[in-house]
Amino acid sequence: MVFQQIRLAISAAEYESVCETLEHLGALSITLMDAEDNPIFEPEPGMQPLWENAIVLALFDEKADLKNYAVEIIEDKNWERECMDQFHPMRFGEKLWICPSWHKINEPDAIIVDLDPGLAFGTGSHATTKLCLTWLATHNLQNKILIDYGTGSGILAISAMKLGAKKAYAVDIDTQALQAVEENALNNKVELEISTPEHLSVIQADIIIANILANPLIDLAPLLLSHLKQNGQLVLSGILVSQMDDVKHAYEPAINFDTPVVEDDWVRLSGTHSSGIITP
Repeated sequence: MVFQQIRLAISAAEYESVCETLEHLGALSITLMDAEDNPIFEPEPGMQPLWENAIVLALFDEKADLKNYAVEIIEDKNWERECMDQFHPMRFGEKLWICPSWHKINEPDAIIVDLDPGLAFGTGSHATTKLCLTWLATHNLQNKILIDYGTGSGILAISAMKLGAKKAYAVDIDTQALQAVEENALNNKVELEISTPEHLSVIQADIIIANILANPLIDLAPLLLSHLKQNGQLVLSGILVSQMDDVKHAYEPAINFDTPVVEDDWVRLSGTHSSGIITP
């Protein structure tokens, strides 16, 4: 069978109307992708998308009348195999590996996180997640209490536990993501404290890591700092280089920032909770 695919650039404001139009035209599937060709998952009903721009890919059967669009012709494939071939084991630091279940790592000292792509963001392939995993893999997490805020698939919280953390809290507003976290934690034989933000315990963490987006990180500054111990470490990602100064400003002077680390157009900010209190 032959399929037809159309590719459209859209903004977050156009999300609902474009999807409704594509569904009306008979789309078999609709996929939102960012600039790095990574999936953007649909927001919960009533929630505004956090992304600004995206590419939408819509797949139709060969009978669909799509004369008014630029159409790509796609031959039928083993779609499951195609998906599997896109994901490969990735190493961070000396020992940490993120590995899909259909691959095996044959290194005796490897610390392996088994993680298949699913319905929550975070497979380790995006630059923002890579930056966070590299930080975790190159710092001492032994007996640390960590909060992974905006956990997505749980990849950072699970990695932290496998790297020696005492306890990890996986926090997300998306209940579907939290279901994925629970399954991924079970598959990796680690115990996480999984919750939505409003149910996060009144705790003080040694490390808070948040891979979200710049504007939410700015808004969350008072909350995140209220959960971070004095001399605790803060790691922020999901920030474009052009947004770095605004995010830093939201956390200063409470955080003494390290030198930023950049990959592609994304930056990781990390630092130590030294002094200063920011209240909501």
